[in-house]
Amino acid sequence: MKRFLKENSLSLFFLLIFALALVGQALAGQAKFNDQQLVDGGQPISLVEYVATSDFAVDVAENWQSEYLQFLLFILATVWLVQRGSPESKELGKEGGESDEDQLVGEHARRDSPAWATAGGLRKALISNSLGWVMGLVFALSWLAQSVAGLAAGNAERLAELRDPESWGGYVTGPEFWSRTLQNWQSEFLAVASMVALSIYLRQRGSAESKPVGSPHDATGVEG
Repeated sequence: MKRFLKENSLSLFFLLIFALALVGQALAGQAKFNDQQLVDGGQPISLVEYVATSDFAVDVAENWQSEYLQFLLFILATVWLVQRGSPESKELGKEGGESDEDQLVGEHARRDSPAWATAGGLRKALISNSLGWVMGLVFALSWLAQSVAGLAAGNAERLAELRDPESWGGYVTGPEFWSRTLQNWQSEFLAVASMVALSIYLRQRGSAESKPVGSPHDATGVEG
């Protein structure tokens, strides 16, 4: 167990703080929701009831979709685009999908390579793009969940105000949906741009996301 915890500590750390943040969001959201309920003359609801509401679902989903979109775009952009001096970029001149020899696929696969790395055709294409496909799928599902939950939450408000409910198509093309969506997207894109640019000149000793402290500023694709 000790060895497992050490070898998987990075994933486990972020899963733990993710769970704590999600619980904190649920508790804070419940308090805010119940406060509004009292203002509107309604009854407070329990934590379990709150996490089953469309209000909670849309807040969670809109954050998830923006995060996975960020990683999807970063994964795909770094195939073709480079940034001189950034450890987040491939070395200059290696733009593109690279050769089978560089990627250790087909006849260049090693004994410990994934089984499909030695295959051809569809299996080779799938494993070669599996990270992007999964990130894209999670983004799409999160985006869909955000739109459905947001529509439900919005229509509940519209009905309370004696207005006609809105269609899904009308909601996803309307200002409410895109205001919520774009406020998350712009922050994610800025964070990625900052990481790419700042890592050219700044260092974090021992981090895999930083160049070694003594590396020159124009060293590209070098990680500590």
